[in-house]
Amino acid sequence: MKKQENIDLYQYEHELEKEGIQYIGGVDEVGRGPLIGPVVAACCVLPADFHLEGLTDSKKLSEKKREKFYDYIKEHALAYGIGEVSPERIDEVNIYQATKEAMYMAIKQVQDQIPLEHVLIDAMPLELDIPSTSIIKGDAKSISIAAASVLAKVTRDRMMIELDQKYPMYGFASHKGYPTKKHIEAIHQFGLIDGYRKTYGPIKEMVGEK
Repeated sequence: MKKQENIDLYQYEHELEKEGIQYIGGVDEVGRGPLIGPVVAACCVLPADFHLEGLTDSKKLSEKKREKFYDYIKEHALAYGIGEVSPERIDEVNIYQATKEAMYMAIKQVQDQIPLEHVLIDAMPLELDIPSTSIIKGDAKSISIAAASVLAKVTRDRMMIELDQKYPMYGFASHKGYPTKKHIEAIHQFGLIDGYRKTYGPIKEMVGEK
């Protein structure tokens, strides 16, 4: 098995920079699997000399490190954007389409700030008016995508922590809305609150849909 630490996180960016491309956006999302809340995507453009020791796929970082990196990335990025698509919209169009919409929102926010020239996307192919590259497991292979993954995850996790303060009995601060055993048990015990995705398995059953 390949060790992720040996991967050059700057490989894609450096190849594009050799072609004279300066504004490269990394795009990633978080929140496709949870039962509640929005799907969140981020687009992040880093300076050529950006370096942050330990930055990788946000899922592999501790919460404390993600929070620290989040502030550093926002402070040093040339531009960033964050898109959110509501649970109602997810139910309407499905999570795949909703994820794309969140990514388009994030990219558009960046394009409003700087002349974005190329986009590196974690796995998802997008239809854009600028060149793009879809990279499988891109959040562990591209520094820009890794940075975007941190921005997206911390943004969404903070929403879940806020929801936890309002409804502590559901345990949102720990499971972040994902379908853990404790989360499912809490739903059955306390019922549904606003924000649940009604087309998702356990929730679909509770609202009586087939």
